[in-house]
Amino acid sequence: TAATAGPTSRQETRPAAAAKPVRWAADAATALREGARLRLDYTAQSLWRVDRVIDGIRREGAPYAAVETVLRGLGAYAGEVIVRQAGGEWWATGGDHWVRTPDGRLWDPIDEARRCFTGDGSLRLLCRDATADG
Repeated sequence: TAATAGPTSRQETRPAAAAKPVRWAADAATALREGARLRLDYTAQSLWRVDRVIDGIRREGAPYAAVETVLRGLGAYAGEVIVRQAGGEWWATGGDHWVRTPDGRLWDPIDEARRCFTGDGSLRLLCRDATADG
């Protein structure tokens, strides 16, 4: 990569672990805006809509393999909401991506999106818990 020039401000510095999930989140937000006319603005409130989208996908009976990439993107979007709302950062190990909040807790929004698809999760509640004080 040709990213040798230093960032102009501290806020522009993102850990390398953020690169993939930030891209997945942006792709998911774009797909929903273009396909479902749904605007995602990286607020906690927008996760109500994301949970409903995943619920709709589940009710359509789509096989997991067909929606895996979409779920990954929506989970990454939720993670990016947590990063922005709570001042967290992305961590990556062996292909898995987590968000670490300033209190040291680790969150797995991509896995939570998969759990939403099975009817056993909520990105909105994950974000609420991750951004709550203590």
